[in-house]
Amino acid sequence: MSDSPNAVPGKILVGATADGPKGRAYRYLTLALGNRHGLISGATGGGKTVSLQLLAEGFSNAGTSVFLADVKGDLAGLSQPGDGKPAFVKRAEEIGLPYAPDRFPVVFWDIFGEQGHTVRATISEMGPLLLARLLNLNDTQEGVLNIVFKVADEQGLLLLDLKDLRAALTHVGDNAAEIKTKYGNVAPATIGAIQRQLLVLETQGGDKFFGEPALEIEDFIRADRDGRGAVNILAADKLMQSPRLYATFLLWLLSELFEKLPEVGDLDKPKLAFFFDEAHLLFDDAPKALLTAIEQVVRLIRSKGVGVYFVTQNPLDVPDTVLGQLGNRIQHALRAFTPRDQKAVRAAAETFRQNPAFDTADAIMHLGVGEALVSMLGAKGAPEVVDRVLIAPPAARVGPITPQERAAVMSTSWVSGKYDTMIDRESAFEMLRARAETAAAGGGAAEGGGGLIGAIGGVLGTIFGKADRKRMSPAELAARAAIQSAARSAGTQIARQILRGVLGGISK
Repeated sequence: MSDSPNAVPGKILVGATADGPKGRAYRYLTLALGNRHGLISGATGGGKTVSLQLLAEGFSNAGTSVFLADVKGDLAGLSQPGDGKPAFVKRAEEIGLPYAPDRFPVVFWDIFGEQGHTVRATISEMGPLLLARLLNLNDTQEGVLNIVFKVADEQGLLLLDLKDLRAALTHVGDNAAEIKTKYGNVAPATIGAIQRQLLVLETQGGDKFFGEPALEIEDFIRADRDGRGAVNILAADKLMQSPRLYATFLLWLLSELFEKLPEVGDLDKPKLAFFFDEAHLLFDDAPKALLTAIEQVVRLIRSKGVGVYFVTQNPLDVPDTVLGQLGNRIQHALRAFTPRDQKAVRAAAETFRQNPAFDTADAIMHLGVGEALVSMLGAKGAPEVVDRVLIAPPAARVGPITPQERAAVMSTSWVSGKYDTMIDRESAFEMLRARAETAAAGGGAAEGGGGLIGAIGGVLGTIFGKADRKRMSPAELAARAAIQSAARSAGTQIARQILRGVLGGISK
């Protein structure tokens, strides 16, 4: 076994303290506590991306799969060996490490299918709560959306893509009178408002996200032949232009992991490490019900073997109910230029277990690039005393890759070809269209006078021809009108029953 501090079993090297009276001290993330979640925060340019990549490499080397969103396009370098940047080589020397370039088993994903394998979800999987968040619906509109899902479920209408949801909305609107007595009022204006929001979502690329084949969570949790966990990278540079879609997608993915993964308790290492970059987008303008759902997922998903790591500029971006569950923390520099910045510095400092060797709040404002305050969970699950740490350099490339390099990685991926072509099977749109065509055909047969209904119409015409109208009593005229009305809709069982009743009354 290697004596390198980078090869300690069950641990991920984060960095090292500067030489002091007691020498250099290395700081680690304990894999068995990796499912206790974490936070990487700091101002732009302080080194958050390097810390994120370092942890992703460590998890992958340990056999834990990783998911992360590539917001700036510079995490794709994980698929390529490090290029030995002088700054990284120097940092490795400063903390007593050999610099060894390496590459990792990366799978590229993209909602738009441009820079990775297409990742999709169905409308049913997303559910009304997240869809309401995605569409920015008010309470009334969200209530109608819940009715649409309920009616679709009762009538066996599969909601897979946007055209299915549109068709179901139209169906509910057309049958609002019948639905009202069971579920409540469905106003045409509300249906129209939801349809307009769906159109906006479609223009933002939602039509590519919703559909089949839907993502199978098992494809995220894989290992290569060397036993290293898959590094799933979502191309998010374009997705960030639709921040609501970005946040809703990641929350849906967390929810899917929670629902589909079995309970495993505390393992010797997580099954999946989930990095949520630009975490503030998840919480901005989020309704209370959604925040409660996020808090519950974060609290409970660790028992599924999943660790969630939020990456954001300001610790205040994360609600206290969630922040309190993030045990492993890396805090890069913050600048206190405004009262809110000063509050953020104090809040960040107070969350650490204090080190008597330095003032935590002052240290946060004076950290250099690549430096961070680090406090990981110790052996008994309690936070360690915070230390000022020089972050270890990643082994893979830090930065973007060429389109040719990306294409080469995608062509050898184990999901190559599985998700790249959309499938459009029979669902709500096709089923409702078939119903409409059947109803139209039945109506045409009734109007054409074919079959039994035509024969009945002929008899009625003989009995009540134009020449006889003048001799009819008011009661006979009323009966004739009822018969004609019933005959026009006699394609249904109800109409046939009415017709028999009227004819029976006349015969008497």
